[in-house]
Amino acid sequence: MQDRVTIPELAVGELPELKGHGRDLRIDACRGIALWFIFLDHVPNNIGSWLTLRNYGFSDAAEVFMFVSGVTCALAYGRAWRCEGWTGVFSRTLRRSWDIYIAFLLLTLACAILVHLAGRLADESNTRILLDHPGATLARAAVLQYRPVNTDVLAVFVLFHLLFAPLLWLLLRVPNATLGASLALYVLVHAFGWTVPAWPNGHWAFNPLAWQLLFVLGAWWMIKRPRPWVTSRTTLVLAILYLLFSLVIALSWRIKPLEALIPQALAKPLYPLDKSNLDPLRLLHFLAIAVLAAWLVPRNWRGLTTPVMRGAIRCGQNSLPIYCLGVLLTFASHVVLLDISDGLAMQIALSLAGIAAMIATATLLNSMSIKPRQRS
Repeated sequence: MQDRVTIPELAVGELPELKGHGRDLRIDACRGIALWFIFLDHVPNNIGSWLTLRNYGFSDAAEVFMFVSGVTCALAYGRAWRCEGWTGVFSRTLRRSWDIYIAFLLLTLACAILVHLAGRLADESNTRILLDHPGATLARAAVLQYRPVNTDVLAVFVLFHLLFAPLLWLLLRVPNATLGASLALYVLVHAFGWTVPAWPNGHWAFNPLAWQLLFVLGAWWMIKRPRPWVTSRTTLVLAILYLLFSLVIALSWRIKPLEALIPQALAKPLYPLDKSNLDPLRLLHFLAIAVLAAWLVPRNWRGLTTPVMRGAIRCGQNSLPIYCLGVLLTFASHVVLLDISDGLAMQIALSLAGIAAMIATATLLNSMSIKPRQRS
């Protein structure tokens, strides 16, 4: 406990959520819904994706998932710091990073096995090179340079959890300066095209140097708690106006009759948005959603007690296994659409069945008490 003595008293007061106020179920619900949306979005040509954020603005569920993960890390590791000191924080971050790393490697192998058994989708899933050159590819996967489709986020979280202890140390002492440094790195990524080495094509679906901003922002939010300006009416009005603007532009990209109504000089330069490097328009869209959610969803919101929200909460509480399950369900759904039917009824059935499977698995994990060690 000696390593906690030097922490200023002010820093202790900056973690109000860790003083016994109970678990904020909104966090679990947001993460669970994001997991559902990610599954629906990853199934190609799926009518279910029209229920998600992707078609109605510039951002999608990935931004929500990344931000909420930063929030949960601040809560979980902040609590570990209060109870066990920095030794506990370092041990927990290393252990959680190892858990995610092992899950990533197992999911990579599972994707390759499914592709081999199905006899298709090797190119679409980026597993052909793994099947053709397993030794070299697995070596690259071991250092996070190779990732099958839809597994990038796990590799990113391995890095983020591994580095969270020094990040938390900085956030407790100089939170605004830490967020400023994160923002500066984000700007430099867009200015100079910085990225982390990848193989074989050098591409990250989620460039860690850019997406770290949302992760840091989530952790900063829990420590700094900047309520006044977020809940001001001026901020709310600006957020709503931006959401309406992005709604019109996004729909014009996907619905042909609307395309003729939007000036092409306005819509065309914005498309496509750079998801890999977290396009600034995507970032602003997520922030507008977050402001609106802060206004509309209080901590004691009764909707959290509904069956649907309880299912989302369970999925959010078991995010690592449920995300891995979602990747496998995405592949299985794609195969069914190709081999059996790609009709509307099948798309709806697969969407509902996938979400039901995620809820059932999360419920089973809760009942068996088989949960990730760092599940907050």
